[in-house]
Amino acid sequence: MKESIRSIDVRGRRVMVREDFNVPIMHGRIESQTRLLACLPTLEDLSARGARVIITSHLGRPGGHPNPELSLRPVAARLGELLHAPVAFASDCIGAAARVAIDKLAPGGFVLLENVRFHPEEEANDPVFARELASLAELFVNDAFGSSHRSHASVVGVAQYLPAYAGSLMLAELSALHRALDNPARPLVAVVGGAKVSTKVGVLRHLLIKVDRLIVAGAMANNFLRAQGIPVGASLIEEDALAEAAEVARLAGDRLFLPVDAVCAPSLERPEPTSEVDIDQVPRDLMILDIGRKSAASFDRALAGAKTVVWNGPPGAFEYPQFRAGTRLLAESIINCGAYSLVGGGDTAAAVAMLKLGDRFSYVSTGGGATLEYMEGKGLPGVAVLSDVGARLQPLISPPHA
Repeated sequence: MKESIRSIDVRGRRVMVREDFNVPIMHGRIESQTRLLACLPTLEDLSARGARVIITSHLGRPGGHPNPELSLRPVAARLGELLHAPVAFASDCIGAAARVAIDKLAPGGFVLLENVRFHPEEEANDPVFARELASLAELFVNDAFGSSHRSHASVVGVAQYLPAYAGSLMLAELSALHRALDNPARPLVAVVGGAKVSTKVGVLRHLLIKVDRLIVAGAMANNFLRAQGIPVGASLIEEDALAEAAEVARLAGDRLFLPVDAVCAPSLERPEPTSEVDIDQVPRDLMILDIGRKSAASFDRALAGAKTVVWNGPPGAFEYPQFRAGTRLLAESIINCGAYSLVGGGDTAAAVAMLKLGDRFSYVSTGGGATLEYMEGKGLPGVAVLSDVGARLQPLISPPHA
């Protein structure tokens, strides 16, 4: 178990908190504030206990160069509204701009540093850059579970120079994943959707060791169907993933549940007209874009009696109203089966939010790639560097403090 920053006296101390503010911004307006809301418990606690709170994050992929469209300035403004407190903004994450802003911080105050990815050294986990970041603070907190599969300077490198602890969101994410995957109440049912088998092969193979039933849906199910000799019309297929799909199906045996019907259309660009057909009757010129009612009923039966459900990946192109019904029916089946339910992955979290069902699940993870890597059984470097309870880590090198 990782040690919480709540166990540390932070009064008057400079505490650097890595958050995941990689949020969608259009014309300076934040389109989704889910990740901002998720970080509030950590930030509010630190402020209430008198810490001088220095927040770091990335936003998008600026390629190691400043990009005004990927500035965190709008995040600082919105975060201040959510915290009901001013959040100062520093125009750089290192150097004079950062130090001046931090020097002005009173106990309980906040400053958000500019996008760490404006520096190429961030993604390279450059030790000089990491040490310069660390020199701004006395303690480090990783609350960015969604970034913890990255060995980047602001996630991993800083922890080499500062005592490193877990934030409330980080601990909540780890607890939910541990409960669902490492110590589940059984039967455990995994629902895996999304577009590609190739990106989730490791996840599927690792889940097979753990699950009592495996539901595969979404475009990735096309590969399983095709591998069984079932034609899928003009649907997306990964030809080089068919053998892998066949092998996963063989290992899963009767634990595997695939769609038995489909909602089809010419394409996402031409979503009309739609037709609902049995899975072996998909017209050659149409694409599978959602599960049908028979599949939803089959999956509902597979979920009956489950005590734990892990869901990653929607069963259809839920962004389009014509192909949203399957996701809603699947979500309702998971909710109604009464199991401990963990929703993981950005698309799945977005889908349940769109359907206004997020608060009906036991836990909705903010992690995308990090959740997948945990589900695959991989270690997360941003978690590994944090202090364990009862064995506080010491920094390898003490940085010069501001």
